Amino acid sequence: MDKPNGALSGIKVIDLSRVLGGPYCTQVLGDYGADVIKIEPPGGDETRGWGPPFEGDAASYFHGLNRSKRGMALDLRHPDGKALLLQLLEGADVLVENFKPGTLEKWGLSYDILSAHFPRLIQCRISGFGADGPMGGLPGYDAIIQAMAGLMSVNGEKQGEPLRVGLPIVDIVTGLNAVIGITLALHERTRSGRGQFVETALFDSGLSLMHPHFPNVFYGGPPPRRTGNEHPNIAPYEVYRTATQPIFLAVGNNVQFARLCELLECHDVSQDERFATNGARLGNRDALRDVLESAMVRWEGDKLADLLMRIGVPCGPVLDTTQALAHPHTQHRDMIVNIGHYKGTGSPIKLARTPSRYETPPPRFAEHTDAILHEAGLTVQQIEHLRAKGVLPDMPVT
Repeated sequence: MDKPNGALSGIKVIDLSRVLGGPYCTQVLGDYGADVIKIEPPGGDETRGWGPPFEGDAASYFHGLNRSKRGMALDLRHPDGKALLLQLLEGADVLVENFKPGTLEKWGLSYDILSAHFPRLIQCRISGFGADGPMGGLPGYDAIIQAMAGLMSVNGEKQGEPLRVGLPIVDIVTGLNAVIGITLALHERTRSGRGQFVETALFDSGLSLMHPHFPNVFYGGPPPRRTGNEHPNIAPYEVYRTATQPIFLAVGNNVQFARLCELLECHDVSQDERFATNGARLGNRDALRDVLESAMVRWEGDKLADLLMRIGVPCGPVLDTTQALAHPHTQHRDMIVNIGHYKGTGSPIKLARTPSRYETPPPRFAEHTDAILHEAGLTVQQIEHLRAKGVLPDMPVT
């Protein structure tokens, strides 16, 4: 499974995580060359059933998070299962898990114990709130953190109710933070020769996303409020109507604003004292929108957005998911992965010499169990004995 040209080639990852944050993290590691062994419980990662749609034995949700991995199943509640995990960790560099804090400790697999056996091991725990503090050890879920960290309070229409961001942004960012933490620890290990415990919590990640709202509060601004598509600090910065599809305009300075007005043939607008500075535009946002949209309704949205971008004014058409996937630049940036019947989203991280490589689709349940255990030194008889005891699934996938 090692990819010799991958940036993380030679790194072995034992992935005990499931659902989203952990699998997202380990998929990134696998895309860049790490040998990721995904160990599922006897019932499988629950997202295998989060469908329709389905492909093979798993839902699209599972397929979106689990390529570039080998898969096996193991009952860690069984003493032989824990012993087998320790055997698999012998040659591992990283352990990723998102059990409720205290679970591994209850099983006799705390970081102190693991690090005593494997001093170079990096253990990454992804949790909801961390292990201690007022909410330490409690389960965390993306939408709950969006509510508690303030994201929902600033998302939604001005007069509407607080609104959840329409994708699991906290889970995804927590997974990315886990990748960052793991790679930082791997780098530090080249100096010290020692592993360390890495923790990323959904609550922390949710709070970290609150820019510029928290800085505005820190420096005396009013309590943030919902502004729909408007930016709290910049104008014009929102969705505008055109003759066809809407566009998102994001003007960051007076030069860009002047170019916008020139293209729209609104030459006097940039000289209007109501719109002369960003502060003035913020204070007269509604009037500004009326003026700009009265000119934009003569334009087709995609053509106007393209012209504005090419003269240095940030702008883009508002596309749906099908349109975004079909965009020629999506293809050019290799953002769609095809492996046989598998289709997925490509990596946004581009490395010149050691780019991501997509060679294996998500594993079928327990697909590589026997092969992984053979590599760990187990004989066919030992594997069958463990299977008979219920430590391994009854029927391995071949």
